[in-house]
Amino acid sequence: MLQNDLLIRAALGQPVSRTPVWVMRQAGRVLPEYRETRARAGSFINLVTNPEMAAEVTVQPVDHLGVDAAIIFSDILVIPEAMGLPYTMDEGKGPFFPSTIETLEDVEALQTTGIAQHLNYVKEALEITLHKLENRVPLIGFAGAPWTIFCYMIEGKGSKEFNKARKVLISQPELAQALLAKITTATIEYAQMQVNTGIHLFQLFDSWAGVLNTEVYEKSILPHVERILAAIQPQIPTTFFAKGAHYALPLMKNISANVIGLDWTIDPRNAREILPGKTLQGNLDPALLYGTDQEIVKSAHAMMDKFGNAPYIGNLGHGVYPDIDPRKLKLYIETIQTR
Repeated sequence: MLQNDLLIRAALGQPVSRTPVWVMRQAGRVLPEYRETRARAGSFINLVTNPEMAAEVTVQPVDHLGVDAAIIFSDILVIPEAMGLPYTMDEGKGPFFPSTIETLEDVEALQTTGIAQHLNYVKEALEITLHKLENRVPLIGFAGAPWTIFCYMIEGKGSKEFNKARKVLISQPELAQALLAKITTATIEYAQMQVNTGIHLFQLFDSWAGVLNTEVYEKSILPHVERILAAIQPQIPTTFFAKGAHYALPLMKNISANVIGLDWTIDPRNAREILPGKTLQGNLDPALLYGTDQEIVKSAHAMMDKFGNAPYIGNLGHGVYPDIDPRKLKLYIETIQTR
């Protein structure tokens, strides 16, 4: 039994004694302890694929920041890698795929079975993490949403607008839907492995939802998102976070997610009106953590006022920036916890 189950209770819309809080990208980046472990690993991919080290950095924010949940240290791009499309991580430049998907034959060559076995190092990391946590707080598992994974598999690297991926989505619908379906199938197997291993909540990240529009997202993308969430949500609570997708909030009323994550550009009051039956999560602008202590406390309280008394989970509007002072991040966390 969890000693601190605030996150799970809030996700399910149950009463809580205080607001739970964790932050995206907390397992790394800002903590000096993470940087020491990262240096020992030698590379980001080595760290992701080393279960002991991945578990070590997953637990560090619980020990040093006092967050109400851990999130497994991994990467959304383990899915295309497991499907047969390997990637590298260029320091300072982000991910790079030497080969990309260009034809239906490329899609047909991708694997959708044996995903869990291929990603056994994630399973081992989850097992070690659960042992280290000793039921202190919940463990969050995650995956990238089909559209976001699609973008990297088509484009081969990061992009501001993912024009090539959007072109394929519109001009080659057969290829696009075949690829999205395969990503979805692989992701469900991966997510189910995480559930079977013992995670307490699953979050689906659609980092590049913001480059699409309402009609395209509803018709071409959301059915794949729903397939994943519907497979997992009956077992454990689920969270869906679509960055930059203001337009998509009304579409989220009926999806199989207990929690809807908000980026910092969305007013929680508006989101609450649109999604009265959902727990909300977010959503401070990470850049505000560059402010003074007084400004951070004031911003945290203002954010909480906007969320009101309905169920919500404190977080940032996206991942914490790597040069944020960890003391200021901890101040933000403690401000929410002691409100």
